Amino acid sequence: MKIHPTAIVSPKAVLADDVEIGPGVIIGDEVTLGAGCVVQAHAIIEGKTTLGTGNLVGYGSIIGTEPQDFAFKKETVSEVRIGNGNTLREYVTIHRGTKEGSATEVGDGCYLMVGSHLGHNVRIANRVIIANACHLAGYVEVQEGAVLGGGTVFHQFMRVGRQAMVRGGTRFGKDIVPYAMADADNFLSGINVIGLRRSGMKSETRQEIRRAFKLLFRSGLNVSQAVEQAATMQWGPEATAFFDFVRESKRGICPANQRKGDRDEGGESID
Repeated sequence: MKIHPTAIVSPKAVLADDVEIGPGVIIGDEVTLGAGCVVQAHAIIEGKTTLGTGNLVGYGSIIGTEPQDFAFKKETVSEVRIGNGNTLREYVTIHRGTKEGSATEVGDGCYLMVGSHLGHNVRIANRVIIANACHLAGYVEVQEGAVLGGGTVFHQFMRVGRQAMVRGGTRFGKDIVPYAMADADNFLSGINVIGLRRSGMKSETRQEIRRAFKLLFRSGLNVSQAVEQAATMQWGPEATAFFDFVRESKRGICPANQRKGDRDEGGESID
């Protein structure tokens, strides 16, 4: 174990034998750091916070502190839980849950870039990329493989579907459906074709997702009607998950723009 002499590490913290702690770091009583974790200079990890194996916590990051919620009570016992193989770059902030027994969660293999913020009770799935200065309010959910562009802000309780791509510098208050390109405030432009190809998704599966997208956004039906019609049709698991996401939405979903001849990110018509 390598702990810089200027670091303040609680004797109650649970640290794996090969953990590295940089200068000026503060590690609180209830922190657990798994094997291969590196905490760089001046980071602070407090509260009931657990990191799995192979995580990097960047310079000046702050993890496990109290949520920014006026209703929060200091005696509340809540957590931050972070999985394995994540990179949290400089000045990332992650707040713990706001309700008793709740948690803010990050999965495995995620990359959070400089200055990104996860508010209380945010849930991040595996292999999510969050670019610089993204701000996620309380209870935001980001599903597996999504990519969030820099400087984007997300309203509380909304969801970002799996393998969605979100353009930087935008704002969202409604759910972003799986596999979509979101490129304007609360608007979608098409399917994240390049991302789906890079993930190894088969051509026939991409085509089925395209048909699901057209049924939902280009058929002239409203959302409820499209979901009802989809229920009468046969779909593979990915398209089924697409419609399940829509059916479960509580904040409503972002609409797609309706300009004739819209094209998705892969340069292929979605009409």
